[in-house]
Amino acid sequence: MKYPVFTLIGLLLVLGCQSKNSRDFEIAVSFSDTTSTEALDGRLLLMLSTNDAKEPRFQINAGKDPQLIFGMDVTGMQPGEKITFDTSVFGFPYKSLEDIPPGEYQVQALLHVYETFNLSTGHTVQLPMDNGEGQQWNRSPGNVYSTPFKMTIDKNGIQNTNIVMDKVIPPLPEPEDTEWIKHIKIRSEKLSEFWGRDMYLGAHVLLPKGFEEHPEANYPLMIFHGHFPDDFGGFRTSPPDPNLEPDYSARFDVKGYNIIQQQEAYDFYTRWNDPDFPRFLIIEIQHPTPYYDDSYAVNSASQGPYGDAITYELIPYIEKEFRGIGEGWSRFLYGGSTGGWEALAVQVKYPQEYNGCFAACPDPIDFRAYCLTNIYEDENAYFYPSEHKQLEVPAHRDYLGHIQTTVREYNHLELVLGTKSRSGQQWDIWEATYSPQAEDGYPQRLWDKMTGTINPEVAEYWKENYDLRHILERDWAKLGASLRGKIHIYCGDMDNYYLNNAVYLMEDFLESTTDPYYDGEVDYGDRAEHCWNGDQENPNHISRLRYNSMYVPKIMKRIAESAPKDADLTSWRYQ
Repeated sequence: MKYPVFTLIGLLLVLGCQSKNSRDFEIAVSFSDTTSTEALDGRLLLMLSTNDAKEPRFQINAGKDPQLIFGMDVTGMQPGEKITFDTSVFGFPYKSLEDIPPGEYQVQALLHVYETFNLSTGHTVQLPMDNGEGQQWNRSPGNVYSTPFKMTIDKNGIQNTNIVMDKVIPPLPEPEDTEWIKHIKIRSEKLSEFWGRDMYLGAHVLLPKGFEEHPEANYPLMIFHGHFPDDFGGFRTSPPDPNLEPDYSARFDVKGYNIIQQQEAYDFYTRWNDPDFPRFLIIEIQHPTPYYDDSYAVNSASQGPYGDAITYELIPYIEKEFRGIGEGWSRFLYGGSTGGWEALAVQVKYPQEYNGCFAACPDPIDFRAYCLTNIYEDENAYFYPSEHKQLEVPAHRDYLGHIQTTVREYNHLELVLGTKSRSGQQWDIWEATYSPQAEDGYPQRLWDKMTGTINPEVAEYWKENYDLRHILERDWAKLGASLRGKIHIYCGDMDNYYLNNAVYLMEDFLESTTDPYYDGEVDYGDRAEHCWNGDQENPNHISRLRYNSMYVPKIMKRIAESAPKDADLTSWRYQ
């Protein structure tokens, strides 16, 4: 019997679709009672990798070479209970297990454990408590996971596969005090009240030379904002290890970068002890939250009063403990990226409590340039408006403009890692910080995580509370006098995350102010990537290691120009 050609083609297409749809995936995951005898809540993650170099949990990213991950929320998961991953579970970069190409994969499962918080707002939420690692789901102590094993996926998929999570990530040791570096941890009354449980703030404190020998001295304070530091970084009392095997930094295309880092840390120690170097206290703050590795150092609806807790609890405690001067004119803020936003935001939110900020490559400081999205005018964050084509909005580039990933891809990976802004990643922490609290106690979405459709009401809330350029423009009549001479911003004009766009908009406003003129500084690095910090002489891989000393001359100039007449300008200037 003969059939028309188009009928045969149609039949083949149907059979092909049936073949794909007939691929069956059922992977059961459980945890053993040796890891926990109690029921657990959290985000259950299934990972597959074609790279054997390391465990799958350390290979998940949104870049050009991502490995595979799928996730689901679990509540009251019992020891030995099997939870099944099937084709309905959302994943990245493949949305479904049925989309995975046939081949051999290394497979692993992990449960990111959640705890229950009874907030002072009346809400009950489940979130991952930081356990000393800085909110890293793949390294967080207490999380349970499985040993990776090889699995073959063929044209039919895979069936009856069982994964048992029988390992627990162990606790991390606390950093030890040294002659130069001290570690503190305090219970915050403000945060404990908000979260309904004991919550703590910490800091690593670098002492000045002669601290013990000069009990009469009281010191200015430099506050280095940034991501979670496990100890004070960039300070080393001995030359580089002569036996250190040189490594390679792909980010900077530099050989032996580990040796360079050790040398720069030792050079800073040498400068710190120079007779002409001013004597300061420097601190790096530990303020992880159940949403991220740090709080963004401001008060927020879903994370609580971290801004007040740091400024009015932690900073005064440190100054009392280590003889800080303890007055606004003697405190200075600096940092890059997240730390750059924090330095500027804290200066704006607490203008009298600090005497200058040095904000390098700050996270978006004008939400008309929320990276490449104008949250007030754009309707969608993932796609440019077009009638006949779908063009995705980029999220990361190199200094030549080559694109590595998109906003949609970043956000879909976050959605796999955690719902309700619980991924512990960048876009979610911006929501956890800037958004109003939803009825369920979690942050309201700025945009639909699947589609990218922007919620204009949430955007308006962001504008009035956290758009730093808008706040400055709106309130300059009352803020300008307190901020004059205090704002310094630096950014590469090829920032990987397009953060320079918001800096341009901020500069436009600052340079237009005349009553009073802001009298600060905005500077750009030519073809410089993230995180350029104002050094026009050295490459980024060097200047990023010099945060703790590069702004000191500008800080000293600021002190000379602005300190009160009765200020202590001498006790800390010993040699």
